[in-house]
Amino acid sequence: MARFRILVTGGAGFIGSHLVEELLRVKAGVSRYQDLFASFPSFHLVVLDDFSTGRPENLEDVRATLHAEGVPADFELVEGRVQDLGLVESLLDAHTYVLHQAAIPSVARSVRDPLSTNESNVTGTLVLLEAARRRGARRVVYASSSSVYGDTPTLPKEESMPPSPLSPYAISKVTGEYYARVYHSLFGLETVGLRYFNIFGPRQDPTSQYSAVIPRFISQILEGRPVTIYGDGLQSRDFTYVQNAVQANLRALFAPRAAGEVFNISTGHRYTLLELVDLLEQILGVKDHPRAFLDPRPGDIRHSLGNIQKARDLLGYEPQVGFREGLELTVAWFRERYQASHTP
Repeated sequence: MARFRILVTGGAGFIGSHLVEELLRVKAGVSRYQDLFASFPSFHLVVLDDFSTGRPENLEDVRATLHAEGVPADFELVEGRVQDLGLVESLLDAHTYVLHQAAIPSVARSVRDPLSTNESNVTGTLVLLEAARRRGARRVVYASSSSVYGDTPTLPKEESMPPSPLSPYAISKVTGEYYARVYHSLFGLETVGLRYFNIFGPRQDPTSQYSAVIPRFISQILEGRPVTIYGDGLQSRDFTYVQNAVQANLRALFAPRAAGEVFNISTGHRYTLLELVDLLEQILGVKDHPRAFLDPRPGDIRHSLGNIQKARDLLGYEPQVGFREGLELTVAWFRERYQASHTP
């Protein structure tokens, strides 16, 4: 019997490392999503990353977490670029499923450096799709973004709405969607797109100038620095804990009616940045933490909220971790590492 394989591109990144972690639990037979793999034979797990935005310490954290649970961390790590067609082809065959997370995941960085964003997100996705087509891969599940909707006032966002990107990053994601749709309709390659809505959780990098808002706020509060808010803080987001994104990816691997479709992956609830700061103060046990309001950033949208009915109907997706619980888990992870780094 042929041995199936799962390739995770960008597997050393924030979301990618969580996918790797859960797939290793699946391999060990201890995952909460074991039922999804009931008819799936054992598989070989391959991680591809060039470590341009992914970090080796994310995979080290995966290994440490699983070691504490008594779960083997058996996977193949390949260092390389998803834009390398020959390399990617060598990692694929007719028994391969792909979870494509490799990207430069930053609106602000894309505004500053559109060319690198296009090279990583558009060229990288096209190369992956072409390699998958040539090698006859089973299915490609790829990471898209809620940013494709732009700043249209209609809420919640539904997949049938026309894209209206406001940044090079958003353009790169909707372009990836168009390529995936064409590769499905023209070549018969099964593709499934997941439009992530503000994914957050452990391992998200708080140190970069392009950091997402939640790890940045947590880090600033822990270090006693003012929370920096771009704009008035009344902009709202459908913050989605990373385990919900993991669930969506694993369901999308095998869902029979999902090929050729895109799905919102969110919770269906939104919170303002000021409400986020208030919740973090409660969880961290601080009051009236200083806030610094800066000019809005180019390319940022005002409000974001996803309708997840399509994902419910076709993927069986249902958010398992709410906003408050996700924040508590994320704060606990960051606080543990902050305390460890400040212990003499």
